[in-house]
Amino acid sequence: GGATVALTVRRLTEAGIPVMGHLGFTPQSVNTIGTRVQAKTADAARALIEDALLLEQSGAFAIVLELIPAPLAQAVTERLRIPTIGIGAGAGCDGQVQVLHDLLGLYTDFVPRHAKQYRRLADEIRNAVGEYADEVRTGAFPTAAHSAKMDESLLREVLSQIDGERDITGRQ
Repeated sequence: GGATVALTVRRLTEAGIPVMGHLGFTPQSVNTIGTRVQAKTADAARALIEDALLLEQSGAFAIVLELIPAPLAQAVTERLRIPTIGIGAGAGCDGQVQVLHDLLGLYTDFVPRHAKQYRRLADEIRNAVGEYADEVRTGAFPTAAHSAKMDESLLREVLSQIDGERDITGRQ
């Protein structure tokens, strides 16, 4: 946020706690604004620019710009001395971030428009987990190669002591 959290950002940074701002779509607001592009009107774009400047003045070391129009993200970036990190905000930001699950194709039902799937690993992972579960059920895993070893004579000695103590106390 911007104006609503500026005082908090100032206090945190003055206490030596680094703060990265986050403007546009914020995951905590998904239930109120959905997952649509933000700041598309003149008033909303102006407010976002003002919020970005306020976050910088309050001591934020960087700002994530999420799901805002690319030209607006570039305009914000050009006006700040701190870096901007875009997610669905175009190439005009200083850096980019993608959600790892999107990048690796771990979700198959929904792929955000701004995400690029470099791999589709969901099926591979599902198959690997299925193979693992099957091998555990059938006893094919783990094998001796996947287990730690112990000197047999040492184990016999320990078990003999334990079993002898159990006999003395009457426990079974």
